[in-house]
Amino acid sequence: MSLQRFKHVNLKGDLFGGVTTAIISLPLALAFGVASGAGAEAGMWGAILVGLFAALFGGSTSLISEPTGPMTVIMTAILTTMLASYPEQGLAMGFTVVMMAGAFQIMLGTLKLGKYITLMPYSVISGFMSGIGVILIILQLAPLLGHSSPGGGVIGTLSALPELITSLHFSELFLGLCTLAILFYLPQKYRQYVPAQLVALVAVTLVSIIFFTSEDIRRIGEIPSGLPSFIFPTFSADLFTEMVIDALVLGTLGCIDTLLTAVIGDSLTRTEHDSDKELRGQGIANMVAGLFGALPGAGATMGTVVNVQVGARSPLAGILRAIILMAVVFVAGSLTEPIPMAVLAGIAVYVGINILDWSFIQRAHKLSILQMSIMYGVMMLTVFVDLIVAVGLGVFISNIIVIERLSREQAKHVKAISDADDDDVPLTDDERVLLDQAQGKLLFFYLSGPMIFSVSKAISRQHRHIGEYQSMVLDLSGVQMLDVTVSLAIENAITDAIEANCDVFIYSPNSETSDKLKRLRIKDKLPIDSFCESRIEALNKALKRMDSTGCETV
Repeated sequence: MSLQRFKHVNLKGDLFGGVTTAIISLPLALAFGVASGAGAEAGMWGAILVGLFAALFGGSTSLISEPTGPMTVIMTAILTTMLASYPEQGLAMGFTVVMMAGAFQIMLGTLKLGKYITLMPYSVISGFMSGIGVILIILQLAPLLGHSSPGGGVIGTLSALPELITSLHFSELFLGLCTLAILFYLPQKYRQYVPAQLVALVAVTLVSIIFFTSEDIRRIGEIPSGLPSFIFPTFSADLFTEMVIDALVLGTLGCIDTLLTAVIGDSLTRTEHDSDKELRGQGIANMVAGLFGALPGAGATMGTVVNVQVGARSPLAGILRAIILMAVVFVAGSLTEPIPMAVLAGIAVYVGINILDWSFIQRAHKLSILQMSIMYGVMMLTVFVDLIVAVGLGVFISNIIVIERLSREQAKHVKAISDADDDDVPLTDDERVLLDQAQGKLLFFYLSGPMIFSVSKAISRQHRHIGEYQSMVLDLSGVQMLDVTVSLAIENAITDAIEANCDVFIYSPNSETSDKLKRLRIKDKLPIDSFCESRIEALNKALKRMDSTGCETV
């Protein structure tokens, strides 16, 4: 734990931040706990433990960490799978996956890979986050209609939907719709004093107590007031591979969710978080959460934004928030007993709707049909297939598109001229005079910019007729980066020139480029005097070697 992050403590702001974010977290923690299938207490202890340890060991000053909608969706799928295979040990195996996810996050942070986590196209991020929002909404349809989850994930819920509708419980649907109405339509002037989620939770719970009996409504019951039980890591040989994959998915999602939120926090506080340290802190937090049967979490956007807006500037706010929530569990756990399940389902549906990237969805068709297709494709794959498949395929297709566009652009920087009047290559007047003296028998090969593997074909096309020339000057002075594939393409061009009895002279002032040619042993193919200190030297040497010229050099 670094004390450096506590140097900007604003006691009043951090105190308000802790209290305010605790109020915001309470209904969300209960909703996510119930939605996951692990129970309301798992959601509460997830909010406490993840929030506390991420604040202590993270790399951001203002980030609030807790169970989030995306993490809850993945955790729900994990617990469903584990409990279906091992009813007695499934819960422990599910939380073992959480521990493994935390260990994976710690490893990513230790290897300093934080800066690479969010390096994916926005269309892919938007697609899988929106897909997670859709999943969360679909999975809450059964509780909203007054039923227990039918199982089978999204497909199972959609298949059972006709039956759920025909046998719906109007009292619970009424409470769920009331919850959504408050969440959507509570005036902004009240929201600045109290979160809409807490208003909905308290108001609709009071309505259910006054107008409905306990037999009419399913309620969450009392949260145990003691400390959570310790869970020993539990593994299964036949599900071990699936547990590892689930841990990678959960850990990666937590990393993306956290770092994107940390960037939002940075923009509000004009600070910069340490992404690697943040991943280690999140990993520690999730490992502890898994050990005590609590939901995993990540950086939460709403909590973080509110935390900053009320004046919090240090992790002290996150620590105070965890202490307040712990006090609620120990002192007021019995107050949760009358909360209807339908209210928590309504809150979860509202969260799912807000996870949908409406900003991008509304504008995607105006920005790019291709990016819109990728976004919707990733979203549908996330909902109906698998998150890994969705992200992997989305990133792959996006990268292919980017590489194709880059290769077209970079191909413009692969020039081969023999005419001094050609303006495509930046030659001085003296250099053009020398090229003109070669009378079309010297090929001037000029590369510039970053040379990535996709331009190797352009290089091959340009030197295809190398046999028509007596000399070739290869100018690499404008090359900023030389890919191995391009280096091999250059080697092929040199080999073809040698086989065609065409002399080759190279000008490569960039030490990195020269080292790459040396490591690939390209320099071994040519005499030592083939490597020149300037373009004009290379042109002079080329002219002197040419059999057919009787011109003098300058």
